[in-house]
Amino acid sequence: MSGKTHVVRSLSVEQGLQAEQDLLGAVCRGEQQAALLFWRPVDQALVMPRRMSRLDGFQPASAAVAAAGWPVLLRETGGEPVPQSPATVNLALVYVAPRSEGDQGRIEQAYQRLCQPLCDILQQWGGAASTGEIEGAFCDGRYNVNLNGRKLVGTAQRWRQGLQGKRPVVLVHGAMLVENQRESMVAAVNLFNERCQLPQRCRADSHIALHEWLPQASVLEHLASAYRQVLSTIPQD
Repeated sequence: MSGKTHVVRSLSVEQGLQAEQDLLGAVCRGEQQAALLFWRPVDQALVMPRRMSRLDGFQPASAAVAAAGWPVLLRETGGEPVPQSPATVNLALVYVAPRSEGDQGRIEQAYQRLCQPLCDILQQWGGAASTGEIEGAFCDGRYNVNLNGRKLVGTAQRWRQGLQGKRPVVLVHGAMLVENQRESMVAAVNLFNERCQLPQRCRADSHIALHEWLPQASVLEHLASAYRQVLSTIPQD
């Protein structure tokens, strides 16, 4: 893999989201073949897809969660509202999709490259790791990374045409809960959903923080090495 690897940058949520977009832009322009970024917020926010700003009730709902200490920020990837705070670490992989892999399965392949190394490392440390939906989790999805039956990491993707329109480039992102802030996070998501009259309600016990299970683990260092290996083996065709 060519390009820079950062472990772990301390950034505001807004800066972290912009750093991801900057890496996506750099790979799209051909300045890097691939990139890896780990970042941890120094503040907190409720981050959600830009499309949600069109919801009826978005403005008063945003004001309500901001008053509760969770200002709303918009992101370019999909999904649902996700709390970001110093309790989370974000993982972002960016790379050019290889021609040899074809375009049909590229979304699943990107999730596999993000999720499988994490599952492998959790299992090496003795955890029961899986991917899939967890009832009561915020921003629930098929590619959650789960630990011992509870959601640990939420994932999302953003695709662009890069290399002067010649190849698709992906930013695949994971948000890992490393410290236990489950109660206030769930309260923020539920408050927003309630004020927007959205039906989803989350539960704190559907989530787990990494350090609740493995307080002294050097999981992030192992992940950085694993992801560098993943990116170095992606065909450059």
